[in-house]
Amino acid sequence: MKTDFLIIGSGIAGLTYAIKIAKKFPDKEITVITKASPEETNTKYAQGGVAGVWDEEKDSFEKHIQDTLIAGDGLCNEDVVNIVVTEGPERIQEIIDYGASFDKEENGEYSLGREGGHSEFRILHHKDVTGKEMERTLIAEAQKHNNIKFIQHCYVVELITQHHLNYLVTKSTPNITCYGVYVLNHQTNKIDKILAPITMLATGGCGQVYRTTTNPKVATGDGVAMTYRAKGRIENMEFIQFHPTALFKPGESPAFLITEAVRGEGAVLRNIKGEAFMEKYDKRKDLAPRDIVARAIDSEMKKHGTEHVFLDCRALDKEKFLHHFPNIYEKCLSIGIDVFEQMIPVAPAAHYSCGGIKTDEWARTSILNLYACGECSSTGLHGANRLASNSLLEAMVFSHRAFTDVTRLSEEGKLEKAIDYINNIHLPEWNEEGTSQPKEMILITQSIKELEQIMSDYVGIVRNNIRLERAMRRLDLLFEETETLFKSTQVSPQLCELRNLITIGFLIVRGAQFRKESRGLHFNTDYPNKSNLLQNVIL
Repeated sequence: MKTDFLIIGSGIAGLTYAIKIAKKFPDKEITVITKASPEETNTKYAQGGVAGVWDEEKDSFEKHIQDTLIAGDGLCNEDVVNIVVTEGPERIQEIIDYGASFDKEENGEYSLGREGGHSEFRILHHKDVTGKEMERTLIAEAQKHNNIKFIQHCYVVELITQHHLNYLVTKSTPNITCYGVYVLNHQTNKIDKILAPITMLATGGCGQVYRTTTNPKVATGDGVAMTYRAKGRIENMEFIQFHPTALFKPGESPAFLITEAVRGEGAVLRNIKGEAFMEKYDKRKDLAPRDIVARAIDSEMKKHGTEHVFLDCRALDKEKFLHHFPNIYEKCLSIGIDVFEQMIPVAPAAHYSCGGIKTDEWARTSILNLYACGECSSTGLHGANRLASNSLLEAMVFSHRAFTDVTRLSEEGKLEKAIDYINNIHLPEWNEEGTSQPKEMILITQSIKELEQIMSDYVGIVRNNIRLERAMRRLDLLFEETETLFKSTQVSPQLCELRNLITIGFLIVRGAQFRKESRGLHFNTDYPNKSNLLQNVIL
């Protein structure tokens, strides 16, 4: 199969890009591949909202920029921060024009929320399901364009590069080029080729590498892992953001998120003794950046030997809470907690990857004709810690910038040349010679459990050198076992996800080992201070 534009992933990044391309190039075919249904993405689970400067009398671009830089703990790319903050409101307006509904006050003005690390009220939201509303809007808009084709329940196995033409490809190989992907077709159980002159990776996050995560089952780091195997540049994977307040309910996956906006409305974190503790850790108390709040909760849990702390919403305005957070109220009620009478048990859960596929300011990766956008990318915006509600903003800004760059290629005649090349290139079929059906799924499922335990116990909110060394030794063994299985058995989505998750685990641990300092989301007790001031860890 051949297509003009190939997009892997159907969240806010992939669909924003697809819609813009479809409008600009109505005679070109855009193919969007999803491994589940189009709406099952990280975007759908984003509760809090999208940050943007709307009230210019009280807020400013400079304030939003400074909040982002402070949260990023000295590792943000200041040019990128400026780009995202200043271009963001225009991108938000576009999705509003598509039909997205954000909450408003009685006077018709947007109801702006505030979350940890923000100095002003600037978060636009749709109750407590903002991501779901934005995803709904984008799918509806995409379906208006006949040249956008969705392929559902199709698993991407590998990026196709010169490696598949029998060239030796290493990290230092110049002009590594992406020609498309190999995909596992669930209907035929065979691996097919999809070739494209331009490929966009919008594959989302990697939270499933941890035992407890707010991410859906599809968040297995596929884009990052595939790019690493294709010798693309990956950076800053050690910075995994743990959301401080996931509902504590052992065994539930994904963990239900209690949005930071609840604390923005005045909810207070309390330990098992009922004591408000955040003032001991930061002068911003419950609205400190996420890395600080997550470490504070982790400290209180260890100090008191508990598995959770509490979020106290009892003093909040009932009518306002029910209006803004209806899903949180219903979820808590379903497990016997009335938030106006009882405190909510919460604990940190793996939430967001601040690193990923290294891109430039136009979403271009180190591999030619390959773009990356959304959580799978590392644009330089987040640095060592993401400011709340900047992720949806980043995805929209960089998908637009990728579209702008593709438009430039078209105007320069390079797009048609790439299309001609794809139409004439001969690439091999996937080689399954010597493989057989897997005899026992336990080999895969048990390895996933081992991986989750390794990452959660050794590479969590707080780390040290011994834990990281242990994690790497165990990951090495899992890698060897899984690669042997991959070479000897027919490919399945479960095996591919395990392989990708092990690669993600390796990248997180390797990045953490290189970073001999504590910064942002990476806290190593052997280096409690910012001693090295190390810049980006590129792998």
